[in-house]
Amino acid sequence: MIALFRKEINQFFSSLTGLLTIVIFLMINGLFMWIFSGDFNVLDFGYANMDSFFMLAPILFLIFIPAICMRLFSEECRSGTMEVLLTKPISIWNVVVSKYLAANVLVLFSILPTLIYFISIYFLGETIGNLDVGGIIGSYLGLFMLSSAFIAIGIFASAISSNQVVAFLIAIICNAIVYYGFGILSEVTFFQNWDLFISNLGIAYHYNVMSKGVIDSRDILYFMSICFLFLMLSKTTIQLKR
Repeated sequence: MIALFRKEINQFFSSLTGLLTIVIFLMINGLFMWIFSGDFNVLDFGYANMDSFFMLAPILFLIFIPAICMRLFSEECRSGTMEVLLTKPISIWNVVVSKYLAANVLVLFSILPTLIYFISIYFLGETIGNLDVGGIIGSYLGLFMLSSAFIAIGIFASAISSNQVVAFLIAIICNAIVYYGFGILSEVTFFQNWDLFISNLGIAYHYNVMSKGVIDSRDILYFMSICFLFLMLSKTTIQLKR
């Protein structure tokens, strides 16, 4: 399992695609937060906080994470190495988890440079250091949990199709449905009696709670459940193909 994890990490950081994806993610974040005028621009907003980053990041992750995950199993199927991989003395679950952890490490490396934003905003306030540090830490935890859920969904999409483009599109659609779909559905008049319950099923609700700095075990359990569900679906899909 460790060898497979290292292999995936090496492939991520030795390929131009992996590094380019991280650079593009950071560049788009930087442009919207510091250069382009609009709701996400920190200087236009007039307050020393990171709310704009935590609102923008999930939108970018909807595309960024599927781009990372689309090749994890699709490439193995296309190149024919999946059969070789499955003959190794390692369980399918360990294969799935290895790829999942490797993708999480890559996303973590893409999030860490954004601490520069925190340092910059820390000194931009009228009173230096007048930031809700606890809230920002909670927001980063929420963002990491969100990315972990998106990665699990992305791996499932990659396990479904041997075509990377198809896997990419499936992951985007699934992530968008799980993130936005339940919130939109809860606003339909027909479901008004169950609007809170339906809203709670979506990722956006739990992420928004954590992005306010509120760390609730129910939200963490929700994200862990989403990750486990889609990883199990990935394992089952690969078993059926086998």
